[in-house]
This record gives sequence, structure tokens and C-alpha cells, in this order.
Amino acid sequence: MENVYQWGLDVIQFVQQIESPAMTVIMKTITSLGAEFAYLAILPFIFWCIDEKRGIRLGTAVLLSAWLNSTVKNLLRQPRPYALDPSVGLDVENSYGIPSGHAQGSVTLWGIIGGWIRQPWGLVLAIALPLLISFSRIYLGVHFPTDVFAGWLLAGLVLLVYYFGASSIEKLFLSLNIRFRILVVALIAFVMNGLNPEDTSMGGVFFGMSVGYIFMAEWFTFSASRTASGKRPGFLVLLARYILGIIGAVIIYGGLKMVFPPEGSPWYALGRFSRYAILGAWVSAGAPWLFLKLKLAGSREIAVEE
Repeated sequence: MENVYQWGLDVIQFVQQIESPAMTVIMKTITSLGAEFAYLAILPFIFWCIDEKRGIRLGTAVLLSAWLNSTVKNLLRQPRPYALDPSVGLDVENSYGIPSGHAQGSVTLWGIIGGWIRQPWGLVLAIALPLLISFSRIYLGVHFPTDVFAGWLLAGLVLLVYYFGASSIEKLFLSLNIRFRILVVALIAFVMNGLNPEDTSMGGVFFGMSVGYIFMAEWFTFSASRTASGKRPGFLVLLARYILGIIGAVIIYGGLKMVFPPEGSPWYALGRFSRYAILGAWVSAGAPWLFLKLKLAGSREIAVEE
């Protein structure tokens, strides 16, 4: 293992020959495209403003990919490069090394979005962005090349399930009674928390987002691609949706964080799960319900009739 680490350090040092203050700023900007807040901005936008069905599928795939990454990290507990050689650390992280979450998440996200785009630039997007983000992680010295390769491998497994198994899984899931669908979601969230008790946020988001979507689909069938009159929404309508949705998400996230038990409390894990569950439910049900009430969106029935 020491030989692998040394090889990784050699690669990082070779890459860092291009280091400069300006290059470091560029790399930190690129790496931010694979950070958590980037997904929190992109995924709701797709759900609220483009296509709610694609949004829930993409959100589920990205979320389960992130959970898989975190679980494997905590299982392997491998060091970051700068823990072995502080001179390569141009940035720091508060989690373990392998696999790279930025590499895995970017391949998952853009590998799916690129597949929606039936143009050559969709393939370019799906390849170029993950490569740039992955390169930035090596440049910054926060990941060994092997961390990046492992992230790509896990993302590839997620994409295989998404492209070749998701439709069958979805059909089976939708064939269940609503009570059983909620039960299945609860069991999956329970397993997620049981296998990765260090972070209950992902189980919480999955539970809230999935249950919220189930209720939304049963009760008020929001359509991201239509206004109340059945027409395609214009820029201002989409902007209003997004701003209102994000404001609600910030209020829920920040407000509940102040109210729920703080880190170190024996109730912290439960509070964190609940906070993220409510946030997930807001994205998939709360905000769409608000958009319908404000006539910023139409129902799926209108879209089907047209």
C-alpha cells in the first residue's frame, strides 16, 4: 500500500508543477462544481423548472451515489494525500480519502444529464466536466489518483443500474399500493442510516424526497413544464419558482438547524435526519404545491391533455 501512496504522491507533485496562485483559484472554482452546494442548486432547478420526473430520477441516483461514496469512505478510512505529505495540501477536507466524492458525484450527475442531450455536446459535457473536476482534486492534493479511479468505478456501477435497471425498478415500485411504497422507502432509509450512522442526512433527504414525491404524484400532480394555463413557462415564471423554492429551502435548513439538537447531543442524529427529511419533502412536494397555489405551474393532467 505504501508503494501505491508514493506513486500517488509522485503524480500529485508532477501535476503541481503548474501551480500558481491564479491556477489554484481556477482549480478551486472547478472543484466547487462537484461540491454539495452545487448539487443542491442544480437538482431542485431540474425538478422545479425542467422536468419533475427526470428530476426525481436524477436526484435519487445522485443521492444514492453520494450515500454509497460516504459509506465506502467510512468503511475503508483511507488517508488524504496531505496527511502523508503536508506539502501537497492546497486544500483540506474533513472526510476520508478513497473514493473521491467529487469524481463519483460528477460522473453520476453529468453522465445522466449528458444522456438526456441528444447532441454531441451532451457527450462532451458528460466527459469533460467530470475530468476537469477530478483533475482539480489531484491538483489540490486532496485525493490520490486511485481515489479518483475508485470514484469513477462506483459511479459507473450507479450509471449501469440507472440506464439498464431503473425502468424495471420504477415499474415494480409503482405497481405497489401507496402504503407499501412508503414502507419500501422507509426501509431503504433505515438501511442507509444503519450502514452509515455517521451521517443520517442522506437517509433523511431520500426519505423526505421520496415520500413527498409519492404524495405529490397522488394528490396534486405538479408539472414543471407547464403553467396554470397549460403553456410552457417563460423565464420570469421559472425564475420566480426557483427563487421561492430556494428561499423556502434556506429557511427550512437554517431555521431547523437552530431549533433541533446541536452536534454532540444524543438526539443529534435523529434531528439531522428529520431536518433533511423535511428539506427533501419541501423540494418534491412543498415547493411544487406552492407553485400550483400561486399559479406558477400547472398539473400533469394539463400537460397530458395538450
